[in-house]
Formats: sequence, C-alpha cells, structure tokens
Amino acid sequence: MNQIHIRHYEESDFNRIQELNQEEGWNNLVEKNEDTKEAWRKSNVSYVVEAEGDGIVGYIRGFTDTRITLYICELLIDKSYRGFGIGKKLLQHVHSLYSKTRIEMLASSTSHTFYEEQGYRAFYGFRKTIEE
Repeated sequence: MNQIHIRHYEESDFNRIQELNQEEGWNNLVEKNEDTKEAWRKSNVSYVVEAEGDGIVGYIRGFTDTRITLYICELLIDKSYRGFGIGKKLLQHVHSLYSKTRIEMLASSTSHTFYEEQGYRAFYGFRKTIEE
C-alpha cells in the first residue's frame, strides 16, 4: 500500500469524493450534487485521505459541538484500499481532535461489523425525511 496522508477537505476535492460515492452506489449523494457540495461546505468535520501516487482514496465528513458529540455523516474508503486500517485511522484522527466527544453514526447492514470490530456499540435511533 502507498503511504497515506490525512488532510482537511478542500473544495477542489469534491469531484473525486463524488466519484467515490458513485463507485460505492451512494446515488442519493451523487444525484443531489449541489446539496452534497453544500453539505461539505457546512461540515466542521471534513477530511480526505490521500495515497501517494493515487490521490484521494477516502474521506470522512461530520459535525461536532467539540465537547459532547461528534457525529459522522459519511466515511468511505476506495474499495482497493480497504482492509489496510485507513477507516480506523480516520476515525481515530477525528476523535483525537475532539477527544471530549462521543462518536455517533449510522451504519448499514454491510458496514456494521467494521464498527463493531473497532469497539463501537449499537444504539437505538430514528430517521425520517420531510417526504416521509
């Protein structure tokens, strides 16, 4: 694996992020391109992972009040870079920046085992859009 580097998101990263979203099948984020771009602008937790020679291979986006809660909206690693601990490093990186907080996030049926392996516990929550 190439050497990786975590850095703050820059607006010029957005097209690559959307490519990763499309490859993952996260069509809602891709189809709502302008809303997704605005979400990145407004997020106070926004980091990308660069791999030497390959550019951006992952990202994390979320919000924090810096004292109690750190909410992760999305965490995505390029499929060819999975299994090397990059997702774990991203989570550790942002949590170390806001060490007083607890991390909260949603997981899919395919990703929940990753979080359980990192020591996260399931909790009960709700979700609703305005259309529902």
